[in-house]
Amino acid sequence: MNIIISGQSGIPIYEQIKEQIKTSILTGELTENAPLPSLRQLARDLQVSLVTTTRAYSELELEGFVQTMPGKGVYVKKIDDAFVRDKYRKEAEAALTNAVKRGKLAGLSVNDLHEMLDKIERT
Repeated sequence: MNIIISGQSGIPIYEQIKEQIKTSILTGELTENAPLPSLRQLARDLQVSLVTTTRAYSELELEGFVQTMPGKGVYVKKIDDAFVRDKYRKEAEAALTNAVKRGKLAGLSVNDLHEMLDKIERT
């Protein structure tokens, strides 16, 4: 697992770590029961604070991607495909809701938004 962080991206470092680990899990790079680096080791490797890695791991655990086994470490959980689909459906719905609101502010019709969505989907 190779995590690349950027202090210039505007995205909090813990979020960058979390998203890259999540992507590694969803793509199968990290499989069920695979151990993650310890909080301290990851903080050292990335040259970030322990608080940063702790927050990334805590959020991954809250989202159901990893589990902490006291005294043993943090491991990748079995990912339920229905869980993942539902999570991304909710994220897509939130993004589309925001897009519709902005489209209305720009004076776009529903048909305009459909055309934009069709064009984006084709690319």
